[in-house]
Amino acid sequence: MNIPVKVKDRFVAGLKKYKPIVAKAQSQDINESDTVTIITDILADIFGYDKFSDITSEYAVKKTFCDLAIEIDKKPKLLIEAKAAGMNLKDNHVKQATDYGANAGIEWIILTNSVNWLIYRVLFDKPVCHELIYEFNLTELNSRKESDLELLMLISKETMKKSSKTALEEYSAQKQLLNKVVIGQLLLSDPILDVIRKTMKKVSTDAKVTNEEIKNVIEDEVIKRDIIEDDSALEAKKKIAKAIKK
Repeated sequence: MNIPVKVKDRFVAGLKKYKPIVAKAQSQDINESDTVTIITDILADIFGYDKFSDITSEYAVKKTFCDLAIEIDKKPKLLIEAKAAGMNLKDNHVKQATDYGANAGIEWIILTNSVNWLIYRVLFDKPVCHELIYEFNLTELNSRKESDLELLMLISKETMKKSSKTALEEYSAQKQLLNKVVIGQLLLSDPILDVIRKTMKKVSTDAKVTNEEIKNVIEDEVIKRDIIEDDSALEAKKKIAKAIKK
């Protein structure tokens, strides 16, 4: 990912400034209101959002206000669910923000206590749900590591203001493909089983095995049960079957 020099300098300066601030806020267990103030400053000074035109605490969904929202050109891009700096973040904390996002058609949610940042994608299924895309601890980021700065770049203004497919969308799409459930289901698909069977025949011309026999070995001895029985396995299987038919 290409990070402009000016943006990289902002990340480096911002991390140097805010890492001790959020660490102290967490150790002193400051309240949620004060944490929101710090988060707003971070959104401006690290991520590049304008405090007055991009960041709002007045965004309402069905007359209910969310903690913070990012609007670019008056279009909501991110909803932010803030918790007190000392609070441990849990997945159920993002449920309310997910409901906000679903009702407003907003795809991206951030759950943060200023130290930990969890980035979620709202999945507009029935029922509506959410998926954790990635997370980071601000105090643990190394400004000398490009991969750490890329985590900041994914939710920066420079990325989110794009009208075309954003880096965050591309990152999310790649993560959906490069996971154990999808790869596990690919291994069990007929085209891959065909390749394995044909390759086995090359290894031993006397080999007489069927796709079903290979599939049974993969399911019973190669792949962990949680990959086959995972809630997302059926959805991955459907997507792969649909892609194969194209």
